[in-house]
Amino acid sequence: MSEMKEMILDAAGRMLKENISKDVVDLLERDDWARGIWALFEETGMFNVAISEKHGGAGGDLEDLLHIVRLTGKYAAPMPYAESTFANFLLEATNQAIVKNIATYSLKEGFHLQNDLISGSLHNVRWARHADYLVARVDSFQGTQIALIDLQKATIEHSNNLASEPRDTIILDKVKPISIAPLSEEQLFYTLSIETAFKIALMTGAIERIYEITVQYSKKREQFGRPIHRFQLVQQHLAQLAGETAIAITAFHNVCAAIQSKDFLHEIAFARIRIEDAITTITSVAHQIHAAIGMTHEYTLHQYTRRLWSWRDEGRNSPFWSNYIADYLLKHDVDLWAYLTKTIGKK
Repeated sequence: MSEMKEMILDAAGRMLKENISKDVVDLLERDDWARGIWALFEETGMFNVAISEKHGGAGGDLEDLLHIVRLTGKYAAPMPYAESTFANFLLEATNQAIVKNIATYSLKEGFHLQNDLISGSLHNVRWARHADYLVARVDSFQGTQIALIDLQKATIEHSNNLASEPRDTIILDKVKPISIAPLSEEQLFYTLSIETAFKIALMTGAIERIYEITVQYSKKREQFGRPIHRFQLVQQHLAQLAGETAIAITAFHNVCAAIQSKDFLHEIAFARIRIEDAITTITSVAHQIHAAIGMTHEYTLHQYTRRLWSWRDEGRNSPFWSNYIADYLLKHDVDLWAYLTKTIGKK
């Protein structure tokens, strides 16, 4: 990682650590969000990291952006950073002008274009009630397209996921898009893959924080006159937690490296599948070590475990990518061992 990248990530991490507390995360419980840290990110150009220079950005790459997304997951930042940056990624990928205000996105089916007007409904759209724009997949007889939509012209029905994050329903009735561009099947799969990489980044950050919280608690909590991390059973749990955390972090870094090499679909697939397995173990072990206090609202652990349980079910998850891998292996003449050890070439 270059010195400039390290400076950017250090600045982002410092801003999040200094400005995100449990009370700030709890703003979501009151249908509010962290407007202060959003403003700081705007002032310091964190939204422009992966925007091309021709659109006024820093000209960075997706790896830089994914590392910042990971940090927002690590601090459970209650703001639509991943959503806004991915929305602009979709606009740039389809040669449309980016937006400066809050944006969200959806790559689900549900919107249809007829006579240049969009109608339909989308469910579980992230942060829709707080966004100014929606970047969404739109289907028509001409194929799939990506459209930029003014949400002032939409009907928005509020809903939340398990972590109290906004997951709303958007309804459009013959709305003219601000801009629209075609999206090929290859481009669609590419954007679905990058969306999964964003979610992997968020989940990795939350996993890191759960590990830190749990280790700190095991050192402070005493039972029978000594810290609980000295008990053999707790040490076994901590070792299991450390192993799964290391696997998740490694999977995330492998995704970043693969994206840089432009050969990432299978790496993203395996990372998503493995991290979902890790989430089951990590959340269970963390709550076992914390015992009853880990289930209380006053303690911070649930802010991360609830997010992991929610994010695990969102987007293209393990079943989608398992089917992708299985379909690939059935359709290609591949040596399985070589494939699994990443030494294959297509035959």
